[in-house]
Amino acid sequence: MGIVKISDELHEEIRKASGAMSRSINSQVEFWLKVGMLAELHPTLSYQQLLQMLMQQADVKIAGIAGVTGATDERRSA
Repeated sequence: MGIVKISDELHEEIRKASGAMSRSINSQVEFWLKVGMLAELHPTLSYQQLLQMLMQQADVKIAGIAGVTGATDERRSA
C-alpha cells in the first residue's frame, strides 16, 4: 500500500461522499477508482452497467439482472 497525495478540497469531498454512502474514506476512494478504471476501459457502458460488472466480478447474484452485454431485465422490457 502506498500514499497518494490529493488536494484538501478533494479529500473533503471524499469525506462527505463516504458519509453519505456509509463507506470509509479509503473504501470510497477505492470504489471511485474501480468505477473510473472500468469507465476508461469500457467508455460505451453506462454507470449501471459498470456496477453490474463489479457485482459480477464479486460473484454477486441478483435476481432479475441481465448481463452487461446489452440485455435488459424484465421490468424494462415490459
